[in-house]
Amino acid sequence: MRIDIYTDGACSGNPGKGGYGILMRVPEKKYEKRFSKGFRRTTNNRMELLAVITALEKLKSDQNDIHIYTDSKYVSEAVHQKWIYGWAKKGFIKVKNPDLWKRFYELYKKHNPTLHWIKGHSGHPENEICDQLAVAAYKSDQLEIDENFENPSDSGLFTP
Repeated sequence: MRIDIYTDGACSGNPGKGGYGILMRVPEKKYEKRFSKGFRRTTNNRMELLAVITALEKLKSDQNDIHIYTDSKYVSEAVHQKWIYGWAKKGFIKVKNPDLWKRFYELYKKHNPTLHWIKGHSGHPENEICDQLAVAAYKSDQLEIDENFENPSDSGLFTP
């Protein structure tokens, strides 16, 4: 079954308050679900990547044809340019956001999604929905802590 996933991340300040928005669709079943979450201090790139990770974590099966649409070159180029494989071989050392890239890589191997880059803020309906979800999330009073950003441990994580 095909599943289309649209994602976006947003920040007010960079770093600053941030959020992500996700729209997931199963076209053949005319099924749609939306998700979002806000954080009190994070970066735009973390939100872009976390949106994709969160969407992939919500999948119940790894037997689907997954298509991810993102306006993040940070995320799409890591896959299209095959940087992710080099980073993985080196243990994600000296890469910003290694905590998220490690999570993404495991999910990427499991689900083998096709990533599509779309131009942001260009009137793409699903991208606009995701942007609205992300902005509303960081404007909410229910902001979470991006633990690995605000409180990086001594485990070798990149410290901004």
